[in-house]
Amino acid sequence: MNAPALHTPPRVPLLPDRPVAFLWHYVCARPWHFGGLLLLIVGAATCAVAVQYGMKLLVDAMAQGSANRGAADVWFPLGLFIGLIVVENIFWRLGGWLGCRTVVASVVDIRVDLFKHLTGHPMRYFTEHFAGSLGNRISALGAAAGAIYGGLAWKIVPPIVDFIGAVVVLLTVDWRMAVALVLFVAIVATLITGFGIRGRAKHQRFAAQSARVGGELVDAVSNVWTIKAFSARDREAERLANEIGYEAKAQRRSWMYLEKARVIHDICLSLMAGGMLVWAISLWLDGSVTAGDVVLVSALTFRILHGSRDLALALVDATQQIGAIDDTLRIILQPHGLDDPETQLMLAEGDITFDDISFGYPKRGMVFEHLNLHIPAGQKVGVVGPSGAGKSTLIHLLQRLDDVQAGRILIDGQDVRSVSQNSLREKIAVVPQETALFNRTVRENIRYGRPDATDGEVEEAARHAFCDAFIRELPQGYETLVGERGVMLSGGQRQRLGIARAFLKDAPILILDEATSALDTQSEGEIQAALNNLVHNRTVVAVAHRLSTLAGFDRIIVLRNGLIIEDGAPMELRSRGGAFDALWKMQAEGFKHEADPAL
Repeated sequence: MNAPALHTPPRVPLLPDRPVAFLWHYVCARPWHFGGLLLLIVGAATCAVAVQYGMKLLVDAMAQGSANRGAADVWFPLGLFIGLIVVENIFWRLGGWLGCRTVVASVVDIRVDLFKHLTGHPMRYFTEHFAGSLGNRISALGAAAGAIYGGLAWKIVPPIVDFIGAVVVLLTVDWRMAVALVLFVAIVATLITGFGIRGRAKHQRFAAQSARVGGELVDAVSNVWTIKAFSARDREAERLANEIGYEAKAQRRSWMYLEKARVIHDICLSLMAGGMLVWAISLWLDGSVTAGDVVLVSALTFRILHGSRDLALALVDATQQIGAIDDTLRIILQPHGLDDPETQLMLAEGDITFDDISFGYPKRGMVFEHLNLHIPAGQKVGVVGPSGAGKSTLIHLLQRLDDVQAGRILIDGQDVRSVSQNSLREKIAVVPQETALFNRTVRENIRYGRPDATDGEVEEAARHAFCDAFIRELPQGYETLVGERGVMLSGGQRQRLGIARAFLKDAPILILDEATSALDTQSEGEIQAALNNLVHNRTVVAVAHRLSTLAGFDRIIVLRNGLIIEDGAPMELRSRGGAFDALWKMQAEGFKHEADPAL
């Protein structure tokens, strides 16, 4: 059979991989929410500017009626002033309510979407990155996105509205003041923005080192037993101190750059505020403006002073956050190494064919070259061989945890690359060498094999896996939390729960990867009896070092250096006196010594 030309999967990520486009993607997902929030914030900020104009009217009315206080028409300006304050506060509170719902919901979407994209990477991706670092990056990106959305709503938009409103209002006082304000703010904004952009590299280095430290910390905590066993607390603390030291150095550079931006801004805006106020008083002395105009210019100038400080800091902070987002997107939103078509796998029998496949890991050389293997539907095949022979790689390729570089893997004549990964893995049950459990209840961990299973079906699967008895002895039975990675259970108990999952999934193809390796002799016998029922009428591929577990299988494949050196029924291979027979005798001799230490 000739292998077709390899299909090159598209290299386009599912989400925008540039920070601004990425953030805008989630704004477009909730246009009415963000649009309503913008209108409320603009309305509130406009009212805030109008309040200053109301104050001008009130002061002018009081000045005009100073000679005859009874004739002063102050009630309308006062009512307008108070009314604008009330409306402003209503807009702010409504904006806070809508902003809370919108920003929090968007951050939830961001973190979930990043997780979905992350889990679409092939397994080799996860061997190149710390799990803790990846998790920290997703959390940090969510926090950064929330900070940018919140900063945009409450620290960037209001000062901009203040500025536009101030220009409009100052046109009623003296058009030269309005022009001067525009020019001065434009100069300051250009200076601060350029300063912030030049500092992005510092912020990115800090974000990258922070994520690395998080990964190192999680890695150390996950291996705390090893640290204790090898008396390595001081060594690990020193190693972590070095990493945190690099992070602190990067953080100081990022922080001090921000402080420099603040100093530049404060000097510029102080000069502007003082200059505008002196100018307004000079015009008042000349009789060109009223006392209310002076109060208006003073109030608006200092409002712009404080608002622009928030704006400048928010822009610099946004630059810093965008640097962190860019670093995370660069790592997580790498294009998936595996294409994932929407076509569903139509499984009829479970016939498996490895058709002239070749595969190798980067920087580790080839594992398989032109390997051919056919496993008829319903056949039980054991795969044995020394470490590094390619046993685990073979079953990983069958699950499409990675793709072959040449050739094809067919299930019932369908190339596994032409069907969706989920539809493929739904048809395969796996009992791994080390069962991975979540920090959830026993029932939830077993039900992971089939989420829609009833409680009765979960307990029936547990009985088939001979774990119902020990589960009922746990403090809360099936509702007992198993701890992180199942630490509350023994290795054998965890393995039995993994077998119960496979019973519950009831898939037509079964992969056993050292399924009894963590069990004692008595438990192994019980589980072997359960596995004999489990493998009935299924296509089974079992990797095992304990050859006795494969004695009842239809066929044994012996791998060495990625090649099939023997293939046949167990008794046939033993009669040949080849590699399988040598392995069998070696294990049998070992069992004799275990049974009788005097030998």
